Amino acid sequence: MTSTLIKTSQEIKKMRIAGKLTSEVLNMIKPFLIPGISTGEIDRICHNYIIKQQKAIPACLGYNGFPNSICTSVNDVVCHGIPNYKEYLKEGDIINIDVAVIKNGYHGDASKMFVIGKTTKQFRKLCKIAKNSLFLALKKIKPGVYSSIIGKTIQKYVESNKFSVVRNYCGHGIGKKFHEKPEILHFYNKKIAGIKIKKNMTFTVEPMINIGNHNVQCMQDGWTVKTKDHSYSAQYEHTILVTENGCEILTL
Repeated sequence: MTSTLIKTSQEIKKMRIAGKLTSEVLNMIKPFLIPGISTGEIDRICHNYIIKQQKAIPACLGYNGFPNSICTSVNDVVCHGIPNYKEYLKEGDIINIDVAVIKNGYHGDASKMFVIGKTTKQFRKLCKIAKNSLFLALKKIKPGVYSSIIGKTIQKYVESNKFSVVRNYCGHGIGKKFHEKPEILHFYNKKIAGIKIKKNMTFTVEPMINIGNHNVQCMQDGWTVKTKDHSYSAQYEHTILVTENGCEILTL
């Protein structure tokens, strides 16, 4: 089965292009993120940029019925927040913007946190710990190790900082399909070693970190996931390629 997860050199070239475009969307949108902008407007700007400037396809739009081109997850929204022209960002909010781009039939997928104006020390720390946990995990990736090292690294670091790791959602293989094997857990389960990582695999690592406990709930729209205790949540995500001695971040 793992042979299907290994990318060819031609596929890797296409993955690099898709990854670069994905990161460019997240860089492009930053200046627009000020108090008073709606998440619907953020989606519109990103959609037009992907379609008109990049000549690419927003992977989220229509995926399993998702209605928009990006996900906008504000404050206590963990993931899959639906952009809305009636939802306005305000001073002190934190927002995760999740972007996936298809170019030449291949996907890139990344997300990052943005702080709107000034916010509290705790919310800034939450965002920092989420980002650090991702990069600490990426340092552990290399051929021959098992994917469980990723979740073990993330959980140990996050919990040592008195935050929690969401269990319900995971990273995933990516390539021609948006979601492929393997699943990448962001917490440690000693019963699950995961897969043995091999050179030229491509997958996402995307830890979701809560201030309160790790329990989440999906809203009536079937997409928006919030923390059960209404505490704030943060997430960072990159698409990576496993190399000979480590990994290359395709969406940096």
